This record gives sequence, C-alpha cells and structure tokens, in this order.
Amino acid sequence: MLNLGSGVGKTAKPSFVSYVTPEEIKPEKEASRKEKWPNLLPGEVVFCSAGTVLKYTEDNLSQRGVFGTLFCTNFRVSFINDEPPSEEMGLLFKNKLYGENDIPLSCVDNIYGGYEDKKKLLTSSLLKNKHPSKIIIHCRDLRVFQFSLAYCLEEDAKKIFQGIVHHCLEPKSLRCVFAFSYWENTVCPEMQRKERTVMFDSAEDWAQDMNRTKGNCRLVTQNANFELSQQLPEFFIVPLTVSGDDITQFQGKGLPIWCWSHHSGCALFKTARFPLLQEDNVLQIYTERMLTAVAHNFLFSVKTEDLSDTLPTIQDIQQSYNKFKQFFLIDNTTDFWVSDMKWFSSLENCGWLDIIRQCLQKAIEVVECLEKENTNVLILEEGGSDLCCIISSLVQLMLDPHYRTVTGFQSLVQKEWVAGGHNFLDRCNQLQLKDKENVSPVFLLFLECVWQLLQQHGPAFQFSETYLTVLSDSVHVPVFSTFLFNSGHHRNSVFKAESPYSQRGLLNCPPVWDWSVQFNCKAQDLFINPLYNNQPKPDKSVRKPHKQKHQRQLSLPSSAFKTPPKKGFFKDEADSLKKILRVKRISRWMLSPDSSQLSVRDFYDTWQLKPLDYQGLLLPSLDGPSVRVWMQRYLRWIHDVQIFGGGSVTVFSKVSELLGEVQELQRELERQAYSSASNSQRPRLKSSLAEKVARSSVRLSSSFPFTTPRNWSFKPAIPSSLLHSLMMPGDLAAEGEDGPESMV
Repeated sequence: MLNLGSGVGKTAKPSFVSYVTPEEIKPEKEASRKEKWPNLLPGEVVFCSAGTVLKYTEDNLSQRGVFGTLFCTNFRVSFINDEPPSEEMGLLFKNKLYGENDIPLSCVDNIYGGYEDKKKLLTSSLLKNKHPSKIIIHCRDLRVFQFSLAYCLEEDAKKIFQGIVHHCLEPKSLRCVFAFSYWENTVCPEMQRKERTVMFDSAEDWAQDMNRTKGNCRLVTQNANFELSQQLPEFFIVPLTVSGDDITQFQGKGLPIWCWSHHSGCALFKTARFPLLQEDNVLQIYTERMLTAVAHNFLFSVKTEDLSDTLPTIQDIQQSYNKFKQFFLIDNTTDFWVSDMKWFSSLENCGWLDIIRQCLQKAIEVVECLEKENTNVLILEEGGSDLCCIISSLVQLMLDPHYRTVTGFQSLVQKEWVAGGHNFLDRCNQLQLKDKENVSPVFLLFLECVWQLLQQHGPAFQFSETYLTVLSDSVHVPVFSTFLFNSGHHRNSVFKAESPYSQRGLLNCPPVWDWSVQFNCKAQDLFINPLYNNQPKPDKSVRKPHKQKHQRQLSLPSSAFKTPPKKGFFKDEADSLKKILRVKRISRWMLSPDSSQLSVRDFYDTWQLKPLDYQGLLLPSLDGPSVRVWMQRYLRWIHDVQIFGGGSVTVFSKVSELLGEVQELQRELERQAYSSASNSQRPRLKSSLAEKVARSSVRLSSSFPFTTPRNWSFKPAIPSSLLHSLMMPGDLAAEGEDGPESMV
C-alpha cells in the first residue's frame, strides 16, 4: 500500500546513486511480469498492457493505492495487483468470469481523463490527443475505477490509454463481441437442473404453460423458422376465434398474443399497436375484429390499455435513470457527502422512483381487472416489446406464485422478454453505438419493480435480493446469448451465419440461467431466500367464482347461453347488450389519473384486510416511503454507507444459522425414526454456506457478498465540520435549551 499524499510541493533532487546496472535487474523484472498475468478465458486475447499503474484503493483525496499491471483484452479491462492476494470471505462469492479488479468491456459506461486538476469526458475522437495522467472508469454496475498512468513508461501509457478508449467506446459489430470468441472455444454442457427453466423455444413449452394455467386459446405454429413474422416468436398463442387469415393478413402485426390465464377463465393479452390512419378502414376493421376475439375468450368482456399514453417513453426512462445513477458514481468522499445534503430532493427531481411507482400502479390496475372483475385485458404499445413486457411480467408475478420461484421467474423472463422480442442489444447498447435514441434501461426498470415486491413481501419469493443484483450485472457480461439479440429471428439468423465459420460446428451459447458458468454451488446458495414460505397452494376451486357471480356481473339470465324459445329476437338483444357492456368496460379504463389511483387504492385496501397468503395474490404498497432505493445494487461500492457487521447480511446470517439448526434437528429426528442406512441416502440440506456466513458475520458488511471490508478504513469519513458538531453533545444540548426559535 502506498500513500502518495495530495500535496503539490517542489520535488527534491534525488541523491541516491545506484551501482546496479539495468541489465542486472532486467531478468528479475521480466520474471515478475510473467507471473502477473490474468487468467485468460477461452478465446480471450490480450490487446495491450502497461506496468507500474497505480490503482487508487480509496475514493478520497488521500489518493492511496497499489501498483500493478493494467491489461486490455477482447473481454475486459483487468488490473493485476503486485501485492499477493489475501484469502477472504469474499472468495465464497467469486465470479468465475471476472474478478473484483476486472471490467467487462460492455460494462464500461463512461471514461474520464484526468488532466492536471481537470476531469474531461473521453471519446474516441480524443485518441490522438496526449494521454491523461489519470483514467476514471464509470461502470454500468456502478463501480468506479481510478488508475494513474503517471508512473508508466510513456509508450505503455499511450498504448493502454488508446486501447481502453478504443475497445470500450468505439462502435463495433456484433461479430466483434467477445461472446463469439468464447462460444467457439468453449464446450457448454446442458444445464443440469431438477426443475428446468422453460425456454419457450418450442411449441411444447407454450402448450405446457397454457395448460398449466388452464387457458383456452389457440397455439400458432405458422411462424416456424420465422416465415410469417420476424418480430413474433416462432410459436405463440392467440384467442380461439382468430382465424388463419387473420394471422397472415398483416404478417402477424396487431395479433393479440396470449400472456397468462386467470383461474376464473379471463386472460391477459398483449399486442403491438398499429399506427392507424383515419381513412384506413381495413386496419380499423381488423383491429376491431382482434378486439372482439379477445372479448370472446371469456364472457365477451375486455378492457384495453395503450401503455404508450399512460406510461413514460423509453427516452423518458433513459433520461431519468441517467440522472439517478449519478448519485452513486462517486469519485471521492467529499462529493458523496456534498450530495448527501440534498439526497431526498435530488432523488425526487430525477423521477426514477416515480417511474417505478407508475409501472407498479399500472400493473395493479390490470390485476384488478383480472382478479376482481374477471375481465380480459389487452395491453398494447407501439412495438409491443418494452412497456408491455414490464406490465405483463409484473401482473403474472403478482398473481401466480409459480413465477416467484427461481425457475419460474427465469421462465417468465424467457417468455415475456426473450421470446417476446425485447430489443436487448439496442436497449442495453451492447455495441456502443453513437446513436443512443434506442438505448433505455427497460429491463433494469422491471428488475427494480420486482425488487420492490421482494422487499415488501420477502417470504413470497424463492430467490433473494442477491439473485436480482447478479442478474442485473449479468446483462453487461458479453458471454450469454440471453441479452445479445433483439429478437428470436435475430438470434437464429446470426447463429446460422456464424456456424460455417465455427471450427466446432454449432456455437455453444449458454443462457444466463446457467449460473454454473459464473458461480460455484456455494455461491449459488446465496441466490435462495432462506425465508421463502413454500406452503401448499390454496384450493383454487374454493376461490374460483361461481357461475352465478359471472351472471350477476353481466346481468344476463342463465338462459341467455342456452337455446331460447325465440332464437332470433333474444340473440339480437343479447348481442346488443354485450356490445353495450363491452363499451362500458373499455370506457371505464379511460378514467382520469386521480380516479384510477382511487380505484387502485380501494382494491389494495380491500386486499390488505384479508389474511396474507404468500402463495396467493400479492400487491405492493405505493405510498411514498414504501417505494425505496435498491440499496444493495446502488450502494454496495460506496464504503462510507456500509454497516460493518450489520445491515441485511446480519439478518440473513442469523436466519441461515437458525435454518441450519432446524435442519440439523430434522435430520436427528429422521435418524431416530429410520435406519441409519436409509438416512445416509437422504441428501444433506444446504447449510454449510449459511453456517460460514453466520460465523463470519462480524467481518462482513452490509454490502456482502459483493465487497468485504479488508481494504477499507474503519475511521469515520464524515467531513470535519459535521463530525465536530456530532461529537459536541454539550453544544447540541445548549442549542436545544434555547427553544425552537434557535433551531432554524
């Protein structure tokens, strides 16, 4: 560890004279440099490197750091410390692909150059300029790295500067992404899981999910090999009354795609909105026919919602998040404490939490239609693959406990996002394109909403907060096929084009759900919520509304659906009444925002009065204090806000310790009830990691398992003026005795 200080005094003339020639020490330096080399992944190649780079280890003005070698490869920017690594608890959660001093190229958000006392945003156009003495890298996972090039050789400093800026910020083709080099040189085995993640890449997967929810719709297979539409999945489900001509009339555009069926019989659909023209009667008739098909799915009732009119645009989402993330990209502690003074007002002004609240409220509105009114719902937007993915996924999480398990949640993302055609490549800007009009953290917004549900109803979810944080990080790891394409057609076309160039035949592309690529089994244990309440599901037949309730909602006698004495007369009257009811149901959706919030509030209050069932309906609270900042994701790298030996990790470790004791008691009871032979064949429940975490909780911080306090100072980092006021209780007491007039 080296402390350079921050003073800028006059440099003293060196008086030391070396009698050892450079040639005598050169072999020793070369041997040392050979040892300091990153463990390259299959297909990874080093582009450039520079030695004697100082990495600042504390983000304050003391500029303390360690020396090492900085590498730039086709996968990452990697810093290799000259000091020997220390064995710590953090190794239990070590990522196999990259370490704590590694930055995947696609994870780089912005790069700044330090020129004397100025900080300047770097672009590829500045490569020909003089290299800065300091490089500051802001990452998309909110890490901040600071490297000093002042002690490097001039040529090495220039090469590493140009290499990092070029490979991190310069636009590239998809073929240049590291994933293709990795896939060509890696054999990825099949995911070995007792419960398989449904990938929704076959007709059987879609049929299985529809049968699980007892849906009554039609499976479409005409789009095999994407012959019908490049935007739709190869296989999808539509209402029964949608004809073959309707499917092919506009190449699949405007079709209501089935998402999920409620146990009452109604269902949730989504579609891409047509840019309707006033004089285009053909499109208007087609749209009306699709709306009627959705209504026919259950009791001729439907509500529609154009999400483009009621939720922020993807540009609004991107703009809000750009402001929000700046609060957590901290270069030094002084800036952090300055921002702390206006923390709440700044959060409110950026609008990120308000966007999360809007998405959750819209999801509750849809849930109310399905659960309370038993009405079919059709959500739509232009494109149908951004806001529709968020709302449809949240609705299913709130209503279906299956999607709150690990494999169920992963299957949900596959169905609504991957197969649903979300433009991951463009939205996440994996290619670093200059035109950022299509860039927006839509998937991160969804994970934010899921975290709000998780922190309010923890026992209802099998996965943990750590699982969601790791998933958000994995979006910017260019190894997995899940986040590298804009649609299923895009993925298939790229693989077909690249397979002839692959020496091993078909590319081995793992999905992100193969967690063994990144973590060992012990680390994956932290993905599981120890408080998960997996009680037996309630009997749906008891909760399922009776036919009389449906008849009462429609105000139609039971004979309306039987053969009446006067067929023609009653059929006309019934059809007219159905149309009136349908119009009322659609128009009720178009209420003012205040009326909508009141309706959501009444629905939430009614639900809250019932006993909480973690395997049933879940609704989030939308009150101001209830929608919170995702602390683990955004504050894990800021050591000033960490609670050493405290925070949520202490709750986790204590619960894990108690869980281990309960499991040990269960095993003891089983040993007494059964023979030792049969007991030895029973699999041992997971408790080894929990016991280690519990025993080591004093050494951990609230940011566990992503950081450990081994390199952090435990001294208070509060500015001296504020610290002085906090440590003078006499002054504070005197101020309190002066009365409220003195407290301005």
